[in-house]
Amino acid sequence: MNSPDNLPLQEIILLDVQGMKCAGCVRSVEAILLGQEGVLSASVNLVSRTAYLELKDPDKPLDQIFRALAQRGFPAQLRDQNPLEKLQDSQADSAIELWRQWKRMIFALLLLLLSGLGHLAEGGFVEIGLIGTLPFHAALATFALLGPGRKILQGGLSAALAASPTMDTLVGLGVSSAYIASLVALVWPQVGWPCFFNEPVMLLGFVLLGRFMEERARFRTGRALKQLAELQPDNARLVMGNGRIKEVRVGSLRVGDKVQLLAGDRIPVDGVVEEGSSAVDISSLTGEPLPLEASPGTELSSGSLNLESTLVLRVKLVGAQTALARIIALVERAQARKAPIQGLADRIAGRFCYGVVLLAIGTFFFWWLIGTRLWPHVLHASGQGLLHGHSLHSSLGSGAETPLGLALQLAIAVLVVACPCALGLATPTVITVSSGQAARKGWLFRGGDVIEMAASLKQVAFDKTGTLTLGRPLVSAVMLTKEPGRMFQLASCLEENSRHPLAQAVTQEAQRYKMPSLKPLKSSTVPGSGISGEIEGVDGIVRVGNPEWLRSQKVIMEADIQKVISAAAGKGQSLVGVSCGEKLLGLIAIEDRLRPDSFVALDRLRNQGFKMTILSGDRREAVERLGLELGFKKDQLFWGLLPARKLEELERLKGLGPLAMVGDGINDAPALAAADLGIAVGTGTQIAQETADLVLLGDRLEGLPEALLLARKTMDKVRQNLSWAFGYNLIALPIAAGVLLPGFGLLLSPPIAALLMALSSITVVVNALTLRST
Repeated sequence: MNSPDNLPLQEIILLDVQGMKCAGCVRSVEAILLGQEGVLSASVNLVSRTAYLELKDPDKPLDQIFRALAQRGFPAQLRDQNPLEKLQDSQADSAIELWRQWKRMIFALLLLLLSGLGHLAEGGFVEIGLIGTLPFHAALATFALLGPGRKILQGGLSAALAASPTMDTLVGLGVSSAYIASLVALVWPQVGWPCFFNEPVMLLGFVLLGRFMEERARFRTGRALKQLAELQPDNARLVMGNGRIKEVRVGSLRVGDKVQLLAGDRIPVDGVVEEGSSAVDISSLTGEPLPLEASPGTELSSGSLNLESTLVLRVKLVGAQTALARIIALVERAQARKAPIQGLADRIAGRFCYGVVLLAIGTFFFWWLIGTRLWPHVLHASGQGLLHGHSLHSSLGSGAETPLGLALQLAIAVLVVACPCALGLATPTVITVSSGQAARKGWLFRGGDVIEMAASLKQVAFDKTGTLTLGRPLVSAVMLTKEPGRMFQLASCLEENSRHPLAQAVTQEAQRYKMPSLKPLKSSTVPGSGISGEIEGVDGIVRVGNPEWLRSQKVIMEADIQKVISAAAGKGQSLVGVSCGEKLLGLIAIEDRLRPDSFVALDRLRNQGFKMTILSGDRREAVERLGLELGFKKDQLFWGLLPARKLEELERLKGLGPLAMVGDGINDAPALAAADLGIAVGTGTQIAQETADLVLLGDRLEGLPEALLLARKTMDKVRQNLSWAFGYNLIALPIAAGVLLPGFGLLLSPPIAALLMALSSITVVVNALTLRST
């Protein structure tokens, strides 16, 4: 599928944006960004508080964008540093923010306690002196608005003046209306309604308490990325020029430095092993359960764990270039990119606050001018609502004696019960949790749009070489030899410096026999045929190559050797013969082996209902043999496909339903880009393949069905959250407007409405967090 990630990396940036509270804020920030010159597209994530921008001119200064955001109450800064350092810094920022939230919660509990004691004192249940007096409640309400509620009022006013109302605008209208109405009643008793200073106090208390709980839950949604960042240690053991070991900060390491790794150490940077051998746990990056056997020449990625013995690593990549940092950067970018399903929620949320304000105004005038005349009994029935009235000063609407008092309560309840936050959080919370969980297992989704597409797939097409197979030839059989060790000893002596894949397979297999090394005296290569040469201590010329070439060199072959050659060709094997003088020492069968988990992965995909095909450029015999072994039908196999023909076949298959193409991420780039979803299977060095929408790190194909299953579960959670967010508002708003008051005498008081609003947001976040248990 085509995605913004196909653009050059420098044209896409991430901004950290502060001040966003709800979906209305997201809509406002996106509108501001899209209104700036040079911004081609913008996607804002409420959970991670980031903005994903596609710029026409990446070199143009961003000052104008920052000024435009700051003027509307959304200060922003460029996320341009190492994502590992950024996450570590954000942990410190989160600790500070958490302390602020704790202080707000303490204020909230104090406000609720004092307000509750005031209600008890007014009802005559307790004797608490000053707390039961009207001046105390007026002073407490004033403190609540000017103290902990000041930021809400300021944010709501700024958003309203900018014609972009937010949740703060709704809450601010509610509490200020209740407070002003109470002041009017206190100064001008003739208006005929009681003072209700307790209401803005309790309302703010519930709002602050709800925000604390919501922030705590949202903090947990990003825990997976923070755990990834924690895989990089703070310090490393630098090997000095004189061999002395010095402990230094990881950030001070440079390419070419040598680092000592003790057993139990996390690898701080990407590098190549120079000394030592050890088992290394790479499961934290790739999900691979078995440790990697590291020896000189092995490349290791930062975040891996050295298990057994001491290694010396030469630094190859540092900072933002390491595999771990690039993984985190990709996940952060993925979390900022929206799923298409979020578009409907965003469009509604952008106009939601306007609708709520109009509904509140309509509710006020209806109950003030019409409702109480149609149903006079509601003035008494309202006293049977969720909060009961008291003699000194009342809860809004409880025991209301005038239509104006009842109308005011219901209008405020409508303002406060509305929850644009739930709409704004429904999708990004799930995407954040899902992409973080996937990254921990070595699956990199490039965005919420990719997860949504992955959940809708009906077909999966595979390349053969490097995808269903290991992608490197290995010795599979040894034939017509009585001394396999001697045969491999002679063959590897000539082939040890060759880069030909078949030669590498021979030298790799020779190591299993642990024969002493021999010294070649001279050798010559015949392109496309083989290699011949003389070896110290060996009589006769040694030849290694295809059997037909050996026959042309007067090597004596048995009469029935053609049957062996034909049988090997039918199995898709390549044959290498080894001879000394005119004597054939034996034949070596070499083939690209299946991935060990191919059978399991394909069985799981079939059980999930996917239709599968193989699209390969390899020869017919090899594709049919592999397809038959893996359980494919003949009409699901396509061979001899050049890149252009493979693209044509992909387009045909796409007409049968959403299609994923699985390749190795390098040779299959055009096909990966053309499919609805491009999936690359490879090592950590391939994570930057921009044509792949989903990258499976490591050599585990069985991660594919698990990743697609996670995508389906993710979209199930998104739909649950959206259903709840829409359903809550569709039910709560009419009740708050007094629909049940005439027939059942039930209404929502503003404090209860505020509590329900907070619980609505918390519900969608907690539901998203249940993905962590899958």
